[in-house]
Amino acid sequence: MGAITSEIAAQSFIKLLSARALPALRGELVIGNLVNRDFDSVLAQEGQTVTVNIPPAMSANNLAEGGTVTTQNPAPGNAEVTLNKHIEASFSIPDVVAALTRAANGDFGLIDTYMQPAIVALAEQVETDLFALAPYLTANTAVGAGNTAILETVFDDAETALFKAKVPRIQRKVGILGATPYSTARQLPRLSEMQTAGNGYDAIINGQFLRAKGIDWFRSDFVYLSGTTRYNMAFARDAIALVTRLLGAPIPGTGAIAEYVKDAESGLGFRVVMSYNAGTLTQQFTVDLLYGVNILRNGFGVQVLSN
Repeated sequence: MGAITSEIAAQSFIKLLSARALPALRGELVIGNLVNRDFDSVLAQEGQTVTVNIPPAMSANNLAEGGTVTTQNPAPGNAEVTLNKHIEASFSIPDVVAALTRAANGDFGLIDTYMQPAIVALAEQVETDLFALAPYLTANTAVGAGNTAILETVFDDAETALFKAKVPRIQRKVGILGATPYSTARQLPRLSEMQTAGNGYDAIINGQFLRAKGIDWFRSDFVYLSGTTRYNMAFARDAIALVTRLLGAPIPGTGAIAEYVKDAESGLGFRVVMSYNAGTLTQQFTVDLLYGVNILRNGFGVQVLSN
């Protein structure tokens, strides 16, 4: 392999960093992977408002013999989401050429040492902001009780609430519990034992409480906590929106270059900027993300309260 010049290193390294960032971000998100994700590659600025369309309701008409169809003109609903979250994680790498040389030989350890903590920090903030919407899911009466251990009946009540709210069957129902209620749930006999639950093996052996009462359940450290009340949630995808847009490129000639990560699968897009930090005589990297969160369909979610 020939010598790596600084120009080659600059272009190659930022592309490599971006490629390594995407799998890490996907892996760190829990609720971020389950909500309605609206991503567009158009550039945006902090404070702009995005309109997210919601499918309209339609009715079925009885077409009598010799009759005519009734044309419906349903207007899609919409929710406004403000891009008011601009978060970043920055770090410096003293010798970019050395790190790139190692990567060219299949050793990504140095790159991941810097990039993965930055991505984890961004993902945790996104998760925190999404879970903070839980107290606003008020269209359905909350199930469970604050500062109280979760019971099997709570899972049944959560599914019943979503059913009565007419969540379409084609929409997957999911739930997210904090560490304490999740631990309690996987010890409930009828929900964890093999003879009464098909996923008992996972709960007992692997520690995974996968599905109960028609809802797929997940665990997160970032479930919203107010005092001694934990606001777990059960919801369908259209209950909550996560909207991301790309930020503009640095001004040409300023010594900074940017690479964009646009992922159709996860519905996320973020920017990686490389610049020179004269104060530390190192290359500085900034990973930043512009996004907004909001309730889309309040009736498609329900609070699951517990300790």
